[in-house]
Amino acid sequence: MMSDFAPDPGQPESTLQATLPGAAVMTYPTLTPGLLRRRYKRFLADVELADGSLVVAHCPNTGSMRAVNVPGCRVWLAASDNPKRKLAWTWELIELPQPEGDTAFASVHTGRANGIVEAALREGVVAELAGFAELKREARVEGARLDFRLSDDQGALTYVEVKQVTLREADGGGYFPDAVSERGRKHLEVLAGLAAEGHRAVLLFCVAHTAIPSVAPAAHLDPRYAETLKRVAEAGVEVLAYGCEVVTEAGVPRDIRLARRLPVYLS
Repeated sequence: MMSDFAPDPGQPESTLQATLPGAAVMTYPTLTPGLLRRRYKRFLADVELADGSLVVAHCPNTGSMRAVNVPGCRVWLAASDNPKRKLAWTWELIELPQPEGDTAFASVHTGRANGIVEAALREGVVAELAGFAELKREARVEGARLDFRLSDDQGALTYVEVKQVTLREADGGGYFPDAVSERGRKHLEVLAGLAAEGHRAVLLFCVAHTAIPSVAPAAHLDPRYAETLKRVAEAGVEVLAYGCEVVTEAGVPRDIRLARRLPVYLS
């Protein structure tokens, strides 16, 4: 595991190959490194800084964080000077040692996924969704609220639901969800209903772990979700996955962006 506080200035400036040209980026605030000591009460994490002090950071992730909650690894925190905040630090990224001997970034901040995807959508990075005339966030539909609604010049609608993927299992593949997700399954049913009405409905996996090469439903963790995903895909819901790239400057993470299309395996 990572034991150094100092960033590695020799780390490559990007962590994925075959990046898409002109990929839109989301820029981080200045990040501070530390070592993860523990995550607890879901939203809290103890992090040791370089001076030996222990700070409590906000953990903006409601999931199980299976395989990305690894004490002893280097993490990256964003500081806030807002006096109204109870916690000054927010946990953004973790560096995870991989079986291949290298290190991968994973974004633990699930709230970043929509911003990453929106930036990519507006720049036409997601080729399958390029060419829309209008983008609406948090589109209300019957029974749910979906992340985006895209419309073209003729008024045709495309609904997009984004799910962040960070679970890399021992076989090297990426999986979603990382725990039972009835909410995620409900979103699939909503997308299927929209497809049945003649709209375009898309599930977009934002793969925020730079060592994940593909995505599949986590049937070993949530078989109902896996069964539902396969069924709605057969019924017309499109399933896409794009991997993130973290760009560093002098070893410090600076930007994150969607960088490449990844395969999705439904069976």
